[in-house]
Amino acid sequence: MPVSVSVSVSLLVGVRVVTGRVVRYDSARGYGFIAPDHGGEDVFLHANDMLIPEAAVRSGLAVEFEIEDGDRGLKASSVRLPAGAAAQPAAPAGTAPAVAGEDDDSLCDVLTAQEFRYEVTELLMECAPTLTGEQILQVRRGLLQFGRRHGWTEG
Repeated sequence: MPVSVSVSVSLLVGVRVVTGRVVRYDSARGYGFIAPDHGGEDVFLHANDMLIPEAAVRSGLAVEFEIEDGDRGLKASSVRLPAGAAAQPAAPAGTAPAVAGEDDDSLCDVLTAQEFRYEVTELLMECAPTLTGEQILQVRRGLLQFGRRHGWTEG
């Protein structure tokens, strides 16, 4: 009896398909980073390697992509939404995001404490560049406690 063996073509050429979430994306510069779900280092994302509209790309967006070895490290290519997912266009500046129902957690990403601290730090440095390091640490501690009480962070 013959044995059937199937091998993914992508593995043969050194490319593997993985899922992850966009960590950050700068549309003005056309690049960002994706954190693979399996862990490991973040993967570089460039606008030219996306199969989805750039306007749909935002922090926390779940994507599927291929990982390649680029000139400067890991690089994402063929970035697309996972099967069955639909892109949600980014809200225009100055508008409030849609509010999900009580039972709908599709718009809620639970961050690790480390991710939460990083995002808060980036936001504080961008919005209030005159804050001192100690002031940023105090605000971060308070927000992290608040986030834990509301289930916004893990741990």
